[in-house]
Amino acid sequence: MRISPAFRIGLWTAALCLSVQGQDAPGKEAQVNETKGLPPRATSADYEAHAQAGTVTVAAEFKGHSVPTLGGTYTTEDYVAIETALFGPAGARTRLSSEDFSLRINGKKTLLSSQSYVLLFSSLKDPEWVPPEAAEAKSKTSFGGGGGGQNDPPPTPPKMPIELLRAMQQRVQKSVLPEGDRALPQAGLIFFQYRGKTEHLHSIELTYTGPAGKTTLTLHP
Repeated sequence: MRISPAFRIGLWTAALCLSVQGQDAPGKEAQVNETKGLPPRATSADYEAHAQAGTVTVAAEFKGHSVPTLGGTYTTEDYVAIETALFGPAGARTRLSSEDFSLRINGKKTLLSSQSYVLLFSSLKDPEWVPPEAAEAKSKTSFGGGGGGQNDPPPTPPKMPIELLRAMQQRVQKSVLPEGDRALPQAGLIFFQYRGKTEHLHSIELTYTGPAGKTTLTLHP
């Protein structure tokens, strides 16, 4: 039997669609599984501050430029982290989103919106990572061993190996506040852009405006 060109194109298109669907599904599932949040503490009172929003209790603790994860604590100069948790009565559920939170710093009128954890990656650092020592030839130049002059550009700072960088980023991703409809309690990190020093912070107010209601928590720098 002879297959017409139109029928052959139809079969090829259907096969392509099935292939794309098969590739997309695992990716979405992996993305959901990678965002797990942090283990909630025993009670909301174990956090720096907590307040009621309807039947849900919102708890939070200011972490400054530190980014605590289950695999280690990292730092970022461009953002501040807040460990947030939501508690409720037995069997309670609510929709979670980092966009439900905003931050007021030093009483300013403008509220800071939460930022995606992905934006942290460009400034994320591991304070425990020690870069490899400079080559012996470079160290000799500092003693006048030849090569290099005063007008030469400074050496390029060493970069963290890609495998260590990815592991650090994955740990941060797994520590962010989970999104979507969730059973309570849930906990995780949210981030706000702030490049200043934490010593310059005099007041911090975290506002939650979500499905459960609205409340404001006063945090300590």
